[in-house]
Parts: sequence; structure tokens; C-alpha cells
Amino acid sequence: MGKKQKRETEQNDVSAANGGSESQEKHRKKKRKNREKVEEPQNEAVLATDVPTVTIAVPGSIIDNAQSLELATRLAGQLARAATIFRIDEIVVFDNKSASEDTSTEIMENDSGENESGAAFLIRILKYLETPQYLRKSLFPKHNSLRFVGLLPPLDAPHHLRKHEWASYREVGAYDGLHLIAELQCSEFCIVFQHELGHLSISFLVSQLVSHAGGHKSAGITREKVDRGSDGTLVDVGLSKNVMIDEVLEPGIRVTVEMGTNRNLDAGPPRKVVPSSRPREEGMYWGYKVRYASNISSVFKNCPYQGGYDHRIGTSEHGSIINSSELTLPSFRHLLIAFGGLAGLEECVEEDENLKGKNVHDIFDLYLNTCPHQGSRTIRTERLQEDDILE
Repeated sequence: MGKKQKRETEQNDVSAANGGSESQEKHRKKKRKNREKVEEPQNEAVLATDVPTVTIAVPGSIIDNAQSLELATRLAGQLARAATIFRIDEIVVFDNKSASEDTSTEIMENDSGENESGAAFLIRILKYLETPQYLRKSLFPKHNSLRFVGLLPPLDAPHHLRKHEWASYREVGAYDGLHLIAELQCSEFCIVFQHELGHLSISFLVSQLVSHAGGHKSAGITREKVDRGSDGTLVDVGLSKNVMIDEVLEPGIRVTVEMGTNRNLDAGPPRKVVPSSRPREEGMYWGYKVRYASNISSVFKNCPYQGGYDHRIGTSEHGSIINSSELTLPSFRHLLIAFGGLAGLEECVEEDENLKGKNVHDIFDLYLNTCPHQGSRTIRTERLQEDDILE
């Protein structure tokens, strides 16, 4: 508790399944059917995908053990980088709340950063690091929890494209209100204001000539209609020029856009918005999604994938010890690997009212001790995460 208070004060300023006998496989299938009767996914926005996914679940309480805001930021950065290196598709940050109320929106509404929970802090850092650099300023307002993110090494994920790089897809963001772009061309300053008026995109070009002698100014204003044959939104794609897309977006929305092969940003029809899963379906890694779960049962219940997680692995020092050479990865659609906090996954299950009468062996297909005969009483979650996924 002392370490958590110290950090809050400063703020104010995967691989595996037992490849054993057929009876074990039948037992796992029977156990999975029994729990699915109780834990059917409740998320309305269920994703249907044929591409296998890997999800990791980590407790927000690991942040509370950090001694300072800088160390907490570095810890979150380690998790983000490990998830990117090993191509994790989803990170679930869960709390140990007994009730299952959905507070995913509420925990992110603390704009000041004062007394922000460990889960909210971790989610904010993970989302920030996963976002392409050219979108961060518009999607993330200044926040005290982001003070030290500049010290973290970049994830350098495939969708974090440089300005000179061309790719089939790019992440884009819509402008927040009137967006100002300043360009210096010789002695003329061109300021373009982009504004959505119904379904009509209007640009106001203001040219201001600056005299090199006495500072005398003269200005002229012209109105120009931007119309490429369809409604759309002017967005930042991280290139030298902004482009028009084929949908009208609310400010602050991030989407994936198909850039195609036409590199002329001034010509052609608006670029097409596609599902964020499209790059993955073509074999590209496109970052991870982040979501919040109020408790361990919500990790399973609110799974965004159709059919839920069909194989679940829990990690603990009390788990089974199996040599990596004896483990075989089962055929899965959506794999979940869960990590416990300071007191382990056992405490998370015991404190969850939705899991009364159940233990970790009832809710996980495999419960492993991935670091047997450990010399330390505890192993930090960020370190355990790297080792488990690597194995």
C-alpha cells in the first residue's frame, strides 16, 4: 500500500496445452461446454474472424506496485513492447472487483490523472503506445499519466509508418473541429481551415503576404469547394498531404484506410475505409486492441470474438509443471493467456462473485507453472509475460 500511495502522490505532481491422452482432451471439451452455459459472450459487437488470435489478460494491480510514475510508465512500456514483438492481438486489463458492472468508460474519464487507478493508467499507456505517432496528438489530450511516455522506446509496429513509406493500409484520424495546417511556401503563408458543413467539405484559403521591409501585410481570401464526387472527411494519414476518405467521421475517430496503389494524393476517388481486421486477414500484424474488464469473469464474458476464447491458459506458481518439449499447441481460434497479480490468479477467482464455487482449474483448460523452482518469492508479471509467450 505504501508503494501505491507514493506513486499516486507523484502523479498529482503463450504457448501451450497438454498433448496427453484422448481422455484428457475429452475432459477439457466437457469442461468447456459446461462453462459456456454460464459464460456466454455478452459483447454485442462480436467479431467473426477465421484468423487465429492470441489474447493476454493482465491485472491492473501490477501498476500499484510501482514506486514512481516513471517506473510505472516503464513497466507499461515493457508490456506493450513484448505484446508487439510476439504479435499479440488483444490485451485485457482486469480489476479484482467483485461486481461485474461495466466501468470501461468511467475509468478513462479522469482527465486530471489524479488518483487514477492502476488499470486506467495501464490502459492509457498501452493505447497511446499502440497508436501511430502522427495520430497521438489529436487522439490523446495532455494528461499527467503521459508525462514520461517520451522516455519509452518506440514499438515500431508495422502500422507505425514513416512519412516517406507507402503501404497498402494506414491508420487515420479525423480532425477535431477546425483543423489548422500551416505551410510555408516561399514568402507566402498558406493557412487552410477545413470544416464539415453537412455533407459538403469547404476549404477557406487565407493567403498572407509578409513584407520583408517594414512588416506591411496584405491579405486576400478565396473560397474553394473540395468535391471528388462523394461525401467524405479530410484525414491525416501521416503523409505529406492529408487525404479524403469515403466516410464522414466524427472528430477523434480512428479508422483503417485502404491506400491502394495510386500514390497521387490529389487525384482519384476518396480512399476507402475498411475493417481494422483487414490487414490481419492478409497476414500483416496490425497492433493490439486494449479493453477493460472489471473482474476475471468479465475477461471471458465480454470476449469480442464469436464463440469466445476456445482455449484458456492460466499461469501460476501453483500450476502444473510440464516441460516445454512435452507441450503441444492445440488447434484454436482464439487463445487466452491470463497472468495474475501479486496474489496470483487464485485470489482473482476467489473474489469474483460470478465464479462462486469454482476454482482456477474449472475456468482454465491448462494451469501452468512456467517457471518451476523459482528462486524469488514472486516473479514480476511483465517478466513472466515475455517468458511465457516465448515458450
